[in-house]
Amino acid sequence: MKHFASLALLLGVLVTATAADDRAPKDGFLPLTPDGYPMPAAAAPPEASVTTPAPDNASATNDSNLPTTVAGVVMDDRHKLVPGDKLSFRVVEDRDETKPLIVADTGELDVPYVGRINVAGKTCKEVAAELKVMLEKDYYYQATVVLGLDQISRVLGRVYVWGQVRNQGPIEIPANEIFTAGKAILRAGGFGDFANKKKVKVVRNAKPGESTGKQDILVNMEEVLEEGKTDKDVPLQPDDFIIVPARLINW
Repeated sequence: MKHFASLALLLGVLVTATAADDRAPKDGFLPLTPDGYPMPAAAAPPEASVTTPAPDNASATNDSNLPTTVAGVVMDDRHKLVPGDKLSFRVVEDRDETKPLIVADTGELDVPYVGRINVAGKTCKEVAAELKVMLEKDYYYQATVVLGLDQISRVLGRVYVWGQVRNQGPIEIPANEIFTAGKAILRAGGFGDFANKKKVKVVRNAKPGESTGKQDILVNMEEVLEEGKTDKDVPLQPDDFIIVPARLINW
């Protein structure tokens, strides 16, 4: 009897241990209820999600050498605007189409709402900053101004040659060179037969907003063109007049 009692007790321990093992969750199987039955999928506890924190340097680097970009348009900060440059203008908050603009011969830009402003010698980035201030002063609570440089003009403007030259009239100033009075005379076909080469006059009118008035610059073109003293030549500006007088005695 003692042997049967010991065997029964041993079997009871084994059954209890097996039931406990069956109720324990195993990898790849659903967890069990306290009664030993599989827990329904809807009631199963969600798996713990692991979130990897972003590194401290994940944000975009602030490199001052990178070009300024506004609304996907790179704001040019190098080219100085000149007459004939073609631009595109847009205020992001308007959600309107981009408006094409062109720098006038006077160096002015006709901007919606603002009117004509002087932009000659400024970059698109500088002009956009000025327009933002103007628009937010009278028209917008916030104005994100996008001013793109679409096409650079091939000429800087025009000068006008008059008097004793072969071909009188306007001459365009190339954008890629220093254009002087001597070059303008050569472009006009050279001197006429009765030209006074020693007293060529460059007449420069005052620009809007400048304190200096009208200027008359005398140039001895005989020294410049015949003796090669190019340092005495005069670089021209848009709208300059080059007047070549006639000699008093023609012989």
